[in-house]
Amino acid sequence: MHNSRECGYTLILLLLSTVTSAQAGEEFRTLVINDLSGKVVVMEVGGKTYVDLKRLVQIGHGSVDYQGNQIVVNLSCSGTDTPMKATEEDPSASLRLSREFMKAGIEEISLMREWASSLANSLKNGYPISENWVADYRARAQSGLGVVSAAVSTEGDRGGENLLKREFEAVQEWSNKLMEARKSMDTAKYAVSPTALQKEPLSQKIVSCGRFLGQMLASGSFQDEASCH
Repeated sequence: MHNSRECGYTLILLLLSTVTSAQAGEEFRTLVINDLSGKVVVMEVGGKTYVDLKRLVQIGHGSVDYQGNQIVVNLSCSGTDTPMKATEEDPSASLRLSREFMKAGIEEISLMREWASSLANSLKNGYPISENWVADYRARAQSGLGVVSAAVSTEGDRGGENLLKREFEAVQEWSNKLMEARKSMDTAKYAVSPTALQKEPLSQKIVSCGRFLGQMLASGSFQDEASCH
């Protein structure tokens, strides 16, 4: 590999953060080529450091050409290229979830699930339900949502926070609906049929979104989902 004749580049690897990879010995680092930077997967093998050549050229705004048994690399040094942020070079970087957000999000899902499942079980079994009892579950989930908002620190976190808020709103709407049904003595159908609650569209939406949110938080990266909207 050789650089263009107009300039020589010094490559500096700056370790900003490490993300566990599927393969041992791999990690994400920020590669800085003069004023240009971007995320790149780095592999340490036998004391040597390896990076993806195509990714290196992309960060350096250059080109790579394979000529027989030669690999010719040219990196631009005109000074006209605008430095690009890591999040622009690697769009997936902006979708990552912070550790604190993931922790708060998982706890919030648990609180919402407890709220919804406790209410559903009480209705199916004909147990008495009071407004204060339901309000207590709602308050816990509301408090958990506040913890989620306080933990937001990345663009991915913001996207995840929005989905969690949508799920909270859906559970609250469903809870209000069931409480109104209880007041009008229209909850007997839930006791008669064990699947009546599960077949309701809003209930299915809540379950579907909840499952997705759990998977998203476990993956460590934000993704959007229609069932949460």
